[in-house]
Amino acid sequence: MLHAVILAGGGGTRLWPLSRTQYPKQFLSLLGDHTLLQQTVLRLGESVSPQCVWIVTGQDQQFMVQSQFAALPGMSAGTAHVITEPLGRNTAAAIGLAALHIHRVDPKAIMVILPADHWITQPAAFVALLQSAATLAEQELLVTLGIVPDRPETGYGYIKRGKICSQQIEHTTAYKVERFVEKPSLPVAQEYVANGAYYWNAGIFLWRAATILQEIATHMPALHDGLSEIARNLDQKNADATVATVYPRLESVSIDYGVLEKSSRIVVVPADIGWSDLGEWTAIHRLSPQDEHGNTLNGNIVNLENENSFVYSSRRPVAAIGLKDMVVVDTEDALLVCARDRVQEVKTVVQRLQTQGAEVANTPHTVHRPWGTYTVLEESSHFKVKRIVVSPGASLSLQLHQHRSEHWVVVRGIAQVVNGEQEFLLHANQSTYIPKETKHRLANPGTEPLEIIEVQTGLYLGEDDIVRFADIYGRTSPTHTSFKQTL
Repeated sequence: MLHAVILAGGGGTRLWPLSRTQYPKQFLSLLGDHTLLQQTVLRLGESVSPQCVWIVTGQDQQFMVQSQFAALPGMSAGTAHVITEPLGRNTAAAIGLAALHIHRVDPKAIMVILPADHWITQPAAFVALLQSAATLAEQELLVTLGIVPDRPETGYGYIKRGKICSQQIEHTTAYKVERFVEKPSLPVAQEYVANGAYYWNAGIFLWRAATILQEIATHMPALHDGLSEIARNLDQKNADATVATVYPRLESVSIDYGVLEKSSRIVVVPADIGWSDLGEWTAIHRLSPQDEHGNTLNGNIVNLENENSFVYSSRRPVAAIGLKDMVVVDTEDALLVCARDRVQEVKTVVQRLQTQGAEVANTPHTVHRPWGTYTVLEESSHFKVKRIVVSPGASLSLQLHQHRSEHWVVVRGIAQVVNGEQEFLLHANQSTYIPKETKHRLANPGTEPLEIIEVQTGLYLGEDDIVRFADIYGRTSPTHTSFKQTL
């Protein structure tokens, strides 16, 4: 049976400021009404049962995966299997972990590995190719789809095909892989395209779960040892604790470098499926609708004589005059202005902001939580104002803060409030005050979203000033050593 493993744990830093490490591009609707993750699931059609979809992501993103999957027609939050990593360890560890789970439930399973942030304009051809390539995977081969290039591209790795493979499939030819090639210079990329024997490496693979586990044992024995330790505890109550202990010890390496470049089983199947990696803003521009001057204008844009530019505004009016080959992305808390030929350097900007400790590098203006969202409207050294939206039936944890007090004003909906020893309901235009070091909880007992305005006051207003006593989402409290030492 075919199982789909969707890798959804990346940070998407080159699409900053829309994509943030805490809410990366795979959860955004960049092209169309569905997010990139949702489109990856929908693209599979009926070729993979919803019960055979496995999504590998970070622990902090688990609830977002479940929420987005549940929003798809005929799906629910519990349909897909969500495998969480305690920290990122690149694709070899992620794929190995998924293979353990899949092999346990289906020893003959064939896995198709899919990044969550790709775009394919010919989904029917893609699905047909997957089904054909699966016959090669059944023969203990490691199959990679090689994207037929339509231009010299310096941002992708390449695969050079070798001799024709003795095992073949209908409608296309499979080749032995001669070698993998790192991202080339432009002249070299032009040679590759002219040669015809090179394909883009899309990171789309097919193999038996048992086969990839065998290859990991052969070529990455340390990873195999770690996975074996996890496997021995998968059915135990301490399974999550074992993963949390073992995972930090695993080497952070890609499946390409760790296994595929060393394996004698690897074959490439040419794929002409209209594939694009949505890794940076020029890719989004190229795939978006454009006006007669090559501009993509999203939002409230005043356009005066611009050419071949991408301009996006999340809310406020943006006036663009005489731009040529530019990218402008304006969000509520950050602005990017960049020449199109330097979009790869957006990642460097994010790294510099992270070095400076700027929250805007990682945290979006509206932060998603299992219970809903919050948006910081205003803040200073001793106060912060938030808009909090709680989904119907959802609840924040029972908690207290050691260094701040909070005022809650209900704007819309009904709030069920625990404030110290009291529990009561608040309606629109009603409020409550919660002193610091007071246990409290906010819940939405209604069928419509609950919206409140929260005003925080105190000497320290960081999100880590929280002690949880009960939480329906299984979250634990962070330690407080770091900020205690500064007070």
